[in-house]
Amino acid sequence: MRMRFALLASGSKGNSFFLEDGGTKIMIDCGGTQRYLKDCYEKLGEKITDLDAVLITHDHSDHIAQIRMVKDLNIYSPVEIPDIDVFHVTAMRKFTVGCLEITPLPLSHDAPGTTGYVLNDGEEKLSYVTDTGYLSENLQKEIMDSDYVILESNHDVGMLMGTRRPQYLKSRIYSDTGHLNNEDAAEILSSVISEKTKMIILAHISQEANTRELALKTARDAILNCGKKLHPDLRLCAAGQFEMIRKEASYAETDCGSVYTSFGLECVSDL
Repeated sequence: MRMRFALLASGSKGNSFFLEDGGTKIMIDCGGTQRYLKDCYEKLGEKITDLDAVLITHDHSDHIAQIRMVKDLNIYSPVEIPDIDVFHVTAMRKFTVGCLEITPLPLSHDAPGTTGYVLNDGEEKLSYVTDTGYLSENLQKEIMDSDYVILESNHDVGMLMGTRRPQYLKSRIYSDTGHLNNEDAAEILSSVISEKTKMIILAHISQEANTRELALKTARDAILNCGKKLHPDLRLCAAGQFEMIRKEASYAETDCGSVYTSFGLECVSDL
């Protein structure tokens, strides 16, 4: 079996991810607009109604804005959602959906129960970690040796502090219950990747307090200097807000040593 996936949207205006593996189809989060999500699934040749499960990371609106689109599907969530039936997810308690073993990871964010997910089919492993200000060494061990890593690289500290946002908001974002900055994300990546790691997507990039170029450079430099043997075709990508990044799509790439960088594999117009 081989995973096929697409990051559909990533950022403060909406987050969603699709994965298909051995006929098992799941979505992580359902943020963004109905029209945008429907267009993404049409482009993938998929139907939302065919999903086997929807995994929710937390109940902030940029992650569950379109929860009513999927209310009749199997929804797994770490928190209750008003008027929606869910299967309750418990941190570190594995469960299965089709061919996938799923491990919920307890993240550090200012929403109760915020959860990341490790998806494993016995051959390949994908780790999805966004919306966390901190990732403990124990959790880093859980995502170690992943074939695919989706990790937030939300902000550059200097850019964040230079914005006109109120101080309380800057402090919230920068805190251990906020969002990972570029340097912390890069350090985590240099610790958890291995020769198995084929693709990294930097996610939830701030449109005001970061740039994709800066997030990529920070991660790329840390990876190239980590002293590990890397997969010869490792791809490092930086996600846009409403841009579909597909694992299998062709794309223009820039060769930076042994790490390829790109600004997304395929663009979908803002809707």
